[in-house]
Amino acid sequence: MRRLLDALYMSAAWLAALFMIGVLLMVLLSIVSRLFHFYVPGTDAYAGYATAGAGFLALAHTLKRGEHIRVTLIIGRLQGSARRALELWSLSIAVLLAGLFAFYAARLAWQSHLFNDISTSSDATPLWIPQISMVIGTLVLLIALIDEWVLEWRGLRRPAAAQAGDAPHE
Repeated sequence: MRRLLDALYMSAAWLAALFMIGVLLMVLLSIVSRLFHFYVPGTDAYAGYATAGAGFLALAHTLKRGEHIRVTLIIGRLQGSARRALELWSLSIAVLLAGLFAFYAARLAWQSHLFNDISTSSDATPLWIPQISMVIGTLVLLIALIDEWVLEWRGLRRPAAAQAGDAPHE
């Protein structure tokens, strides 16, 4: 199961990297098209879609690598069962919020598809298509947070300070 989850997080990270390459390509295409006086519609919109996709798809991998910003003012002073209880409470809230985020992201994409909602820019892209990356990213983040919650519950989760820069849980 661990290998499958780590592969999921890594796949989302690689997909985020491909989206970043897409941003680069759209920006370069926009620059080249201006230099040679031709117009390619939608380059700004597609760069925006790719930027959003990269951000959402990288969330789970960033979490699992301990790279998310954590405010440890209170939890850093606790030890033992008090710290574990606060970690579990925090992760429970995070799972709840990520679940809501994933649900509403999926609902938005579904409604965009139902209502044939299209981009207002010159590309006229159906919005559910770029919204899929948001849905996938939030779902993978939800899975990663549930994974962290289970690891904490079982006492297998490493502290965030020990995770920073390390590989995901072995």
